[in-house]
Amino acid sequence: MTLDITELKQRVLDGGSLSPEEGYALLTHPDKEALYEAAHELTEHFLGKAFDTCSIINAKSGNCPEDCKWCAQSGHYATGAERYALVSPSACVAQAAYNHKQGIGRFSLVASGRRQTDSEIKQIAISYRAIKRAVPEMKCCASLGLLKEHQLQELFESGVTTYHCNMETAPSYFAQLCTTHTQQDKADTLAAARRVGMRICCGGILGMGETLEQRVELAFYLRSLGSESIPMNILQPIEGTPLGEASPLTPDEILSAIALFRFVNPKAFLRFSGGRAQLSPELQRRAIYVGINSAITGDLLTTIGQQARQDMAMIEECGKENRAQDWEVSYDY
Repeated sequence: MTLDITELKQRVLDGGSLSPEEGYALLTHPDKEALYEAAHELTEHFLGKAFDTCSIINAKSGNCPEDCKWCAQSGHYATGAERYALVSPSACVAQAAYNHKQGIGRFSLVASGRRQTDSEIKQIAISYRAIKRAVPEMKCCASLGLLKEHQLQELFESGVTTYHCNMETAPSYFAQLCTTHTQQDKADTLAAARRVGMRICCGGILGMGETLEQRVELAFYLRSLGSESIPMNILQPIEGTPLGEASPLTPDEILSAIALFRFVNPKAFLRFSGGRAQLSPELQRRAIYVGINSAITGDLLTTIGQQARQDMAMIEECGKENRAQDWEVSYDY
């Protein structure tokens, strides 16, 4: 279909939305510079200069029973991933405090596994309470699998205000990448998180063999969920996983996807997440111009890290303002 990018941009600015057919036409539009510029204008209009940063700690690693084809921590694949049980509250506090000093506004514990046990959730809640005592300003998030509502309630009471659970890919493709749980399981978890009072963070991974139509499908699916914090992961092929030989995306494929997601989810925080290290500094800056306005960043205590410092410089150079800003949406749950 023929498509006028300026006309479609104005429709979104006026509060309208795209059809999936228009989304596909945008994603495949030959005038990439016009597409990128329009997405930039939408970002500036709806979100201004705001840029949201978060840091994470892998609080439990490896030996996951799920068979997600992209994941190094799945027990189904020989990837050499490190395996360890829950880290201590003191380690969590130290990591949160260290990254807060770098100017990072959010902190999340991430754990492998389908879901954590009630006993593990109690331990994790102790860590979050300790973090909130030590760094009251830090906004706490969690990514702990397909939790039950009572577990989410305990986390909320310990200070967690955002729950993360990615949909990963388009509904029409998910079953080809994972057979041990469904996207409905994920949607049920997010709905439960909202019921206890949390916001949600939900995105996906690009470059797992999905078609262009399925990238469009994912963008619209996330819109239907009301996700306004959308991690945009770029597949990092991991040796030993079924996707270990996947071909990398081109810069224009990445930038076009970001532009599409901005058009479809104009008020969302599109978040640099996994796989960003593959991108050149120039491509990262271009992505921020087009529509990325949040990122996972931070240094590990055990390394001489530069990522946080470099990211803060990049954010400033791109004319953005780093601040922890909550997204507010009314949901029908």
